[in-house]
Amino acid sequence: MKADRPYPRFIISGKGTRWVEQGHPWVYAAEVLAEEGACENGALADAVSEKGKYLGTGFVSRESKIRLRLLSRNANDRFDEAFWRRRIRYAWDYRKTVMGADLGCCRVIFGEADGFPGLTVDRFSDILVTQTLSVGIERVKNTLFQLLVEILREDGREIRGVYERNDAAIRTLEGLEQNKGWFPLPGEAAPASAVTEICENGVYYAVDVKNSQKTGFFLDQKYNRLAVARLAAGRRVLDCFTHTGSFALNAARGGAAHVTAVDVSASAIEMAKANARRNGLEDRMDFVVADVFELLPQLKAQGGAPYDLIILDPPAFTKSRRTVGSAERGYKEINLRALQLLPRGGYFATASCSHFMPNELFVKMLRSAAYDAGVELRQIEARQQAPDHPILWNVPETDYLKFYIFQVV
Repeated sequence: MKADRPYPRFIISGKGTRWVEQGHPWVYAAEVLAEEGACENGALADAVSEKGKYLGTGFVSRESKIRLRLLSRNANDRFDEAFWRRRIRYAWDYRKTVMGADLGCCRVIFGEADGFPGLTVDRFSDILVTQTLSVGIERVKNTLFQLLVEILREDGREIRGVYERNDAAIRTLEGLEQNKGWFPLPGEAAPASAVTEICENGVYYAVDVKNSQKTGFFLDQKYNRLAVARLAAGRRVLDCFTHTGSFALNAARGGAAHVTAVDVSASAIEMAKANARRNGLEDRMDFVVADVFELLPQLKAQGGAPYDLIILDPPAFTKSRRTVGSAERGYKEINLRALQLLPRGGYFATASCSHFMPNELFVKMLRSAAYDAGVELRQIEARQQAPDHPILWNVPETDYLKFYIFQVV
């Protein structure tokens, strides 16, 4: 490593060095043995081993357990506008390759998987929605967001504004305040409305980027919804945790005889109804405001098998390792209840979106639920998130979505 580097140095323990050399971009505070040179929160610093070996350069976070988030392992990188421009172009070119023409609604930047630690950017038609979860990205976001708009417009994509959804509680772990609103693009007025329309798999949705969950719409299940739609023709479908109706609408468009969409949120159900009307599918759908944990046993008690395709797409039941046990019990309960409700020959799609619930544990839970329900599962597909949410094998946190489709036999 060059001796005249301009950044402070963080001396990393042997354990931390091995972790970084295996490819993970995070250095935890417990693995920092010493600091050489003053370094303020969100600034850049070098990580070096106890023997002085250069490991990488990244953003410092004084408030988080993750003390350093590496941006680069190349000692020759300069973190100027040209660097960020290259990295954004690389991320966008990747989407153009893996998504083809399907770019009207997609994830443009997926945090560490694209080399932007703590940053999410989703495109919903003519609006970009950002979520900034690291103090380092917060410091450079003015440059990043203007470059994003510039690069997408140069590629012929209409972008009328950038909306920040920084109302995530996790920002407090970085010492950041929660907020949301339009990012001020130089010389441009903020759009009058935070509502836009997207088309995914031929289904149209109104997306309210200001008031909907997360960044406005769950893009990661895009092709999983399409996989379910292929099985829906002529079937009676129950879509649990429907949110704004995405799986339900795909099933209805796929030719389902009837679809019942369920969510505990009345406002989400109202949006799902509006989406059904927008797509001319309301005549084959009904909508229920209910807690799925309560509804499934009620349906079982009524007798019969009213559905022959059930979809379970719940929110994350665990957001930490401490609660994995209770999450597993929750997953088993709803999966068991759904399997008990299906007839032999019925179809079943089930998901978990928590990376704290590893695939091995999710599969173990499904085996147990099927055994207790007295059925066997014939696997049709095992799927993950769409490729605009790339998985880095050296960063397990990017591998979070499990999605299985079965026939019950």
